[in-house]
Amino acid sequence: MSPALRRLLVLAAVAFLAALAGVLIGRGISERVPEQSSALHELLHDELGLDAQQLAQIEQLEVTFAARRRTLEAEIRAENARLAAAIQAERGYGPRVTAEIERSHEIMGELQKATLEHIFAMRTVLRPDQVERFDRAVVRALTADAE
Repeated sequence: MSPALRRLLVLAAVAFLAALAGVLIGRGISERVPEQSSALHELLHDELGLDAQQLAQIEQLEVTFAARRRTLEAEIRAENARLAAAIQAERGYGPRVTAEIERSHEIMGELQKATLEHIFAMRTVLRPDQVERFDRAVVRALTADAE
């Protein structure tokens, strides 16, 4: 096998692994949020007995958050592509890869913060008797993996 072909194969393998890592990281992040929000959504809409005004307020909060979440998830996908390109260019754990990883963590943190802000915003819509059950559901959703 010629050295040029060998380099091309190594480069293709590194690019593939980088892309795969990016996809797995992105999936790991984006799949947890829907699981948590699904449990909270079920609680809010099926178990807490929200009145019409509360439902309207929650719906508006959900619409706003869904748009923010889509934006951040798109940024995560774009960052994964930049990370893959950095890995491909550096062929190792260099300064560009490090910078892209840091940026990826920043975006993931923004998504986590936005999710928590959304949860706390929904909480303000609830009556005191509903807040306790909501808080327990939030704790369960956040600790489900720890059990």
